[in-house]
Order: sequence, then structure tokens, then C-alpha cells
Amino acid sequence: MDIDLARTFLEIVRSGSFVAAAERLHVTQTTITARVQNLEQQLDCRLFVRNRAGARLTADGEVFVAYANQMVQTWEAARRDLPLPEGFRDVLNLGGEMSLCSPLVLSWVIRLRERMPSHAVRAEVGEAGQLQQQLQSGLLDAALVYRPDYWPGLQVELLMEEKLIQVRSTANPEPYIYNDWGPEFRQRHDAALPEKASAVLATNLGPLALHYILQCGGAGYFRARVVQGHLESGELERVDRAPEFTYPTYLVYSREKDTPALRQAIELLREVVAEDIDWSRRWDPI
Repeated sequence: MDIDLARTFLEIVRSGSFVAAAERLHVTQTTITARVQNLEQQLDCRLFVRNRAGARLTADGEVFVAYANQMVQTWEAARRDLPLPEGFRDVLNLGGEMSLCSPLVLSWVIRLRERMPSHAVRAEVGEAGQLQQQLQSGLLDAALVYRPDYWPGLQVELLMEEKLIQVRSTANPEPYIYNDWGPEFRQRHDAALPEKASAVLATNLGPLALHYILQCGGAGYFRARVVQGHLESGELERVDRAPEFTYPTYLVYSREKDTPALRQAIELLREVVAEDIDWSRRWDPI
């Protein structure tokens, strides 16, 4: 099937009408109509019902949205990854949430380049939902996330479980920064520390909050291994008698992508996790 047919279908869905889709794709409305008719003939079903308000998806059209998205994404991935760099026989497409980029994803990529030199590596940073959609559509082979979705075809494995501890700047312990580690953390945090449920400064990105505290002062909850170096240097100190929370990291990968190369890559990841890495390595998340 012509990939332009799928792109045209999705543009109509996004814009809500054939006219708007024609304007956005810089083609005539007649071209849009012809593409939809061609697509409907190939699928042997009707995808849209047109009216004065625009175009509404039929039941078959609703089902086709997921397939069209997957076709376009897969085609874009093929254009991005092919041809392989000269001398390489395969590519590993990996993803991770922002807070896991350094040092875990970074150390994983370094290890892969050292131990699997015949494989090219593409590492992508994103939020959990986006990464898992890319896994499901085949654009990623594996991803590291904090809160996985248990979708059909995706294998979810607990990679490690960390502690979230409350620390503060030794130079200036105020203000308290509400660092949002997700729904489970919010529920447990607000129950244990209701007086800190409303903060003057809040963020959902650990590195951003940590760098703020290191530069300006404050307190908040962070992964124990990430702040260990700062505790040892005296920049930060633990808050006495503050509750601790668990925070797991999961490896998610597509069962269809479960190849010998991916299994080797996962074993190298487990090696990295087991090592004594400097998790407090400073980096710029922005």
C-alpha cells in the first residue's frame, strides 16, 4: 500500500475534514478524495462518513487508525535506520526516561559499543507512554521506564528497585521541593507527609530538582544512588527520621524483538546495574 494513503487518512483524522487535510498536505481536495477512495477499495470497507461538519470515522475507520499509525511509524523508522552504517550488520533501538539517561542509559550504550561492536545503537529519550507506544509499533527494541503499561506483546521485567530518600542542602535547607515521582509516590508521600503535599516549588524531573538544590538550596526526595556522591562530599545531608519510599525501574521489550542480539544487550544491561557506578554524575538535563 502507498504510504501516502495512510498519511492522508491520518491527516483527515487529525484535521477533521477533507478540505483541511488538503490544505495541510498542499494538494487538491480532489486528490484527497481519490486517495481515500483508493484506500477504501483496497481495504474493502468505508472509512469516513462525510457531512457538513467535516468527516467522521466509521467503525472500520476507528479500527484502522492504529494500523495507519503503525505503518507510517514503521516506514519512518525504516527510512531513519536504513541503510545501516558501513561495516555494521544490525541496529539496536533503545529508549529510556529522562531521569534514567545518566548514568544508566549512558553506561548501557557505552557497554554495548564495547562488547557488541558489530551493532549500531540508537538511543532515544522520552516519557514512558511514548516509549511504550514505540515498543508496541516496533520502533524500539527495549526501553527503561519507571511505570510500565502491561500491553499485549510487551515483556515487563523488574530491573532494579531503588530507595527514594529525603535530602537537603547543607548550605541552605529551604525550600522543600515536591519532586513528583508518579501516582504511587504521590499517594504515599501525601499520606506520610501531608504538610509537604503543597510546595512552593514542584517538578516532575529529578535532575532538574537536584540541580536546583545544589545551586540554590532546598530539600526533596531523590534516588539514593543518585545523591550518594553528594552526601559523601557534604553538599547534601539526609533528613533525619524522614520516611523512605521504594522506586522500581523496569525493562520493557517486545516479545517479537526477542532476538539473540537483544538478549545479549539485556545481559550487558544487567551487568551495568550490578556494578558500582557513580550514579551522582552531574549532567545537564536541559
